[in-house]
Amino acid sequence: MIFSYADLFDFTKSILLKIGCPEKDAALAADVLLSADLRGVDSHGVARLSGYVRLWEKGRINATPNIKIVHETPSTAVVDGDGGLGLVVAPFAMQVAIDKAKIAGTGWVSVKHSNHYGIAGYHAMMALDHDMIGISLTNASPLVSPTFSKERLLGTNPIAVAIPAKNQPPFVADMATTTAANGKLEILQRKEMDAPLGWVQDKDGNQTTDSNGVKKGGALLPLGGDREHGSHKGYALGAIVDIFSAVLSGANYGPWVPPFVAFLEPDPNPVGEGLGHFFGAMRVDAFRPADDFKSHMDNWISRFRQAKPTEGNEKVLIPGDPERELEAERRVSGIPLLKPVEEDLRSLGERFGVKL
Repeated sequence: MIFSYADLFDFTKSILLKIGCPEKDAALAADVLLSADLRGVDSHGVARLSGYVRLWEKGRINATPNIKIVHETPSTAVVDGDGGLGLVVAPFAMQVAIDKAKIAGTGWVSVKHSNHYGIAGYHAMMALDHDMIGISLTNASPLVSPTFSKERLLGTNPIAVAIPAKNQPPFVADMATTTAANGKLEILQRKEMDAPLGWVQDKDGNQTTDSNGVKKGGALLPLGGDREHGSHKGYALGAIVDIFSAVLSGANYGPWVPPFVAFLEPDPNPVGEGLGHFFGAMRVDAFRPADDFKSHMDNWISRFRQAKPTEGNEKVLIPGDPERELEAERRVSGIPLLKPVEEDLRSLGERFGVKL
């Protein structure tokens, strides 16, 4: 079924109000979640709403956090999210990075004691309105095995970078450091479909196409899938995100990261506080005049768009193109939800007296 953005926003905000979020926080969190659905990242949108409610019911999310800076220099800060929704903590921290960049040229913020923050790209893109480059990283549920390992020690640990242009749309790269994000597996599970080879390994470390393989004790694979296809590089990228997000801030890292997924419980002996993020904001004019840079970004983007496509492909895409095009379409035609997601939301609505 297809729903309008406005209806899904109102529903999501109402549910968040029911669990005790202040009006402003509920609206912001709904905006972050729905931005994923608009951009076609359906795995990180309203399909996640019941997961946040579940964590709140378990006492793992603080609906009224006191988010604050606990350490800072002119260009850096550490933010304590006080167990709040990552959907609210992350924009706060990114704004701190932007504010510091306005003064110092660049701003860098590491976050502890947070939770799942939605799509990484939302937070990176906050910098675009200020003629800044935005960077957004987070660690996540330990579902990923390092190359040559059977143990789950890392998360899908995404990286997002948003770069402004002048007349062209911005360059927005937003990607997991695994071959596929866990949310993509969840979509396949709802559709009762197999996963492509290279996404998952079973509990013995063998590649499998079972989309439920992780739930059965297996693991997601780093970007590349196996050593021959460069999985050691995906492993290294995921490790960098984990260290920047958590070892630097004082959050939990590696296998101690508190999981979002329902089939795992937090480690009883944490090494830090909550989940971690890392944000960067770089003022373009700290390097060269902003108009010059953006004109050359236009030139860069235009040249890559003109690249000769391989046989069977219409055009070469710029990072952010598919999401931008889908957002323009979905704002007009609505957001499609898979039946299991729709049923989950209706069930959630019935519990809290909110109609979808």
